[in-house]
Amino acid sequence: MRCMTWMQPLHAEQTIDTMTETPAPYRVTPNADYHADYAPAAPPAQLPRAPLRLSCVVPAHNEEANLEDFVRALAQAAGRLTPEFEIIIVNDGSRDATHAVALRLAQDLPVRYLALSRNFGKEAALTAGLAHARGSAVLLIDADFQHPLELLPEMHALWLAGYDMVYGVIVDRGFESGTKRVGTGLFYRLINTGKQVKVPPNAGDFRWMDRRVADALNALPERNRFMKGLYAWVGFKAAALPFVPHDRAGGQTSFSMRRLGSLALLGLTSFTTLPLRVWSVVGSLVALLALVYGAWITLDTILHGTDLQGWPTLAAGIMLFSGVQLMSIGILGEYIGRIYEEVKRRPTYLVARDEDNSPWRDS
Repeated sequence: MRCMTWMQPLHAEQTIDTMTETPAPYRVTPNADYHADYAPAAPPAQLPRAPLRLSCVVPAHNEEANLEDFVRALAQAAGRLTPEFEIIIVNDGSRDATHAVALRLAQDLPVRYLALSRNFGKEAALTAGLAHARGSAVLLIDADFQHPLELLPEMHALWLAGYDMVYGVIVDRGFESGTKRVGTGLFYRLINTGKQVKVPPNAGDFRWMDRRVADALNALPERNRFMKGLYAWVGFKAAALPFVPHDRAGGQTSFSMRRLGSLALLGLTSFTTLPLRVWSVVGSLVALLALVYGAWITLDTILHGTDLQGWPTLAAGIMLFSGVQLMSIGILGEYIGRIYEEVKRRPTYLVARDEDNSPWRDS
């Protein structure tokens, strides 16, 4: 039997407790202050809520080893919250038997199966799931068992208490490489520098959102979608739940360091102009140094004449300025590339197959 590790919401007087299997009952505190610095200043939802109709969005890429067991476990967990639920599996161009497993699940569970025409990336798969979700609340969760199903009752309780978005925050990254931890910390510092809208550090795609939040995300027109930034940008009353991810039940993660780096670059160029501002400052400093150096050369020539010395300095200066210019052009090119992708207005994803066994398929 798998060991399930989960975390209670943190308060000022609490420490992190690790539990196993069935958690003991606990009280949900709607005004939890964990990650309060990143919570939007938004009013709570109008209460009481309407009866829960839950859409569970499960992006899947090469999840043959996990998908069936996970979806059945998710169906049991969702069924304990409400009899009205659907599970939306989004196959993001898998090369294994994920397609066959999803089709089999769609025959005997309330599953809507969307097979994308190729691998568009997780951001596009999440976008597809949100666009097809029909519930009064939407749960985003990975298919590899790393997101703890034990947190669903608390997410539900916080939603009932007036929170429109409840998201999980990873509190222990000890299982990751040192390079990834350092890169992740640097990324969040860069993207939140000087920004009014803060992206909560270590918050991923594991989240519960109200219908209003899903509609707001669906209304955003951009094609280059950095979902962590979009979750923060739409705002709404939000609560953070700390957790420690489980180990993958099977298979290998499809996120390499290269893909994570590309996602980080997408986030930086989509949600901050800090790189452009940094290079504007660098350019100004280099120009100032060049003026000072030029004044010094002029003064030295007037006082001592010139004997054609300084060629090494000249060559080094040209190489330095050329490098700075090329780096500046590269950063500018990244932003222009995003504009180029947006103005083409291609769809974010294409659906190759849609098998709808949802209880709301006729609605």
